[in-house]
Amino acid sequence: MSTIDRVAHTNRWRSRSLSEKALLAFGLLVVTLAFPPWPTAAAVLVAAAAAAMVGARVPVRIWGLAMAAPVGFVVTGAATLMVSLGDGGPALAPNGLVDAAALTLRASAAASALLLLAFTTPASDLVAGLARARVPAEIVELALLIYRFLFVLADTFAAMHAAQEARLGHVDWRRRIRSSGLLAANLLPRALDRAHRMEAGLAARGWDGGPLRVMTPRRPVSAAGLAAVVATLAALVGLGVATR
Repeated sequence: MSTIDRVAHTNRWRSRSLSEKALLAFGLLVVTLAFPPWPTAAAVLVAAAAAAMVGARVPVRIWGLAMAAPVGFVVTGAATLMVSLGDGGPALAPNGLVDAAALTLRASAAASALLLLAFTTPASDLVAGLARARVPAEIVELALLIYRFLFVLADTFAAMHAAQEARLGHVDWRRRIRSSGLLAANLLPRALDRAHRMEAGLAARGWDGGPLRVMTPRRPVSAAGLAAVVATLAALVGLGVATR
């Protein structure tokens, strides 16, 4: 999360309009879901990666590591499509390999579209965009607080893990398993305690439960950028229609 947040604030597309980036990301997502995975989802995957690494200058290593988690999860789930259970026991499912490949390709393309938005747009811009789109304030505030709580959770985990390492809690596999169990059991209560203290600090500064406003400038839509987004989506739609 901290790496994605840092890249979102420092990437080349940081100053571009939220409308352009949201249109591109959600447009890629719609194209992925609306057309057959081959070759449309493959083209979406390439377009999202090119937009992130060439356009926004997201480091290749960071993009690859971010994609590895959802792709690994999808591959694990898609593997079950290759097996069928019958009277003779487990066997390879008819067209199982094709179905698993199609699912993996489509889900990976959808994940790349959403990661493109996450890598190019800070959470503060997204929250401000939701507010301008007239999303209910309660939902916007909940999203912002959950996002902040993820960093509280990560900071608490890092502090507890460092303390365990300083006490030689990870010198062998037995101690590592015991330390991991203790960390898992105590992580959520300590993170909730930190969140409660953060709430108390906000109340002490006069926050009465109203909206947590963030300062984010509104950036005008670029005609050239919008045209490039529309042209990219139109090309992908044309490819999907031609191969359907």
